[in-house]
Amino acid sequence: MGFLFGIFILFCSLSGIFTEEPPDATIIIRGVATVAETDENFVCATIDWWPPQKCNYNQCPWGEASVLNLAGGLFGFSEGCLRMDRWDELNLLLQSTGAIVTFGLNALRGRHQTGKGIWGGAWNSTNTQRFIEYTISKGYPVDAWEFGNELSGHGIGASVGPEQYGKDLIYLKSILDDLYKESRSRPLLLAPGGFYDQQWYAKLLQVSGSNVVSALTHHVYNLGPGSDPHLTSKILDPHYLSRFADTFRGLQLTIQNHGPWASAWVGESGGAYNSGGHHVSDTFVNSFCALLWHRLMGKGVLPIDLSGSPYLRAYAQCSKQKPGISLLLINLSNSTTFSVTVQNDLNINVLTRGTLLRDGSFMHGLKRTVMWVGRKSSDGMEPREEYHLTPKDGDLHSQTMLLNGNPLELTEAGDIPPLNPVLVSVSSPVSVASLSIAFVVFPSFEARACL
Repeated sequence: MGFLFGIFILFCSLSGIFTEEPPDATIIIRGVATVAETDENFVCATIDWWPPQKCNYNQCPWGEASVLNLAGGLFGFSEGCLRMDRWDELNLLLQSTGAIVTFGLNALRGRHQTGKGIWGGAWNSTNTQRFIEYTISKGYPVDAWEFGNELSGHGIGASVGPEQYGKDLIYLKSILDDLYKESRSRPLLLAPGGFYDQQWYAKLLQVSGSNVVSALTHHVYNLGPGSDPHLTSKILDPHYLSRFADTFRGLQLTIQNHGPWASAWVGESGGAYNSGGHHVSDTFVNSFCALLWHRLMGKGVLPIDLSGSPYLRAYAQCSKQKPGISLLLINLSNSTTFSVTVQNDLNINVLTRGTLLRDGSFMHGLKRTVMWVGRKSSDGMEPREEYHLTPKDGDLHSQTMLLNGNPLELTEAGDIPPLNPVLVSVSSPVSVASLSIAFVVFPSFEARACL
């Protein structure tokens, strides 16, 4: 069950057959005011620790072990101990890398099983309290403590009722308030780290009461198990992906009605559960997507109007630490290169409309729109920056990602390679190749909300 916090799912890997969609698309960006603000750590990742025996579907991606029967225990890994010397070593790593730490606490400790998959009784806080005391004494920064993992609703392997869970949260909050009373800052309290169940989540907020839980965390595995033979087609189906919006709307309404003091967090997300799908989740990996997001996308989220194919996804935000806006485009179609017109609602005619690129060649299409590379525009307008991410050889099962046609690989010293854009005339449309991801930065785009 590992944790993935605050995670934003872009688009992993891939192939599928869909009918060709209309090629032209128009995006109107409304830059007068933002509609939301993302956190600095909106896209992030965690380090998971699994034993080599963590195997699913005859695959053992976490080690070199063969298949192991996990029956007989709570996922086979209910026993374990984090030694304090190990915790010390981990904090050396965490502090040296500037990580923001959320630690998940065992919410089953002290309870007893009352039925199949159902656990009751009060939570035993002794182990948690001693661990937090040690953490504070060593000066280790913990941004948030999360109570439990996948115990909400029917649970995954185990469940706890919301009434008892809420009472235990009140008790845990009192422990944190007491232990951190001399601290300059206090950590957040997150819960329940499970799958959204409207009645369960609402009851939890009602029982725990005002300002106990800082954020409600829920898990997203809307693609189902990694063994699903239709996993790729689900990833590339915009209609299937959009279904999960109902869960986000439901959680938002639950918080508005029962706990407006709390935020909504995606505490764990991986698309497909049980370590993902082999030759799908481990191909066209999105780590460089996340890195570009952090470098290019600012906090302010801008409203957009997108006309055209549902296979084109678009997201606009203020640029990060510089003027203008940054646009994220995801092309889910396996056959169409979209020609995208980007317009400012303050001046609808600021950019011109383009035409379809039908040959399917990413580099050919890119060369048709790139007016220059590395020099200023001759017409005096500042060019836009484009970062196009495509799979090597056009194979979505490739484990090598290309940036503007160049392989993204670590240097011999293990450093991140340069992530350089191509500079393109703002008077041309944006060409987005099939099955690709593009970040586009418009440094001269007038957006009052980004000033």
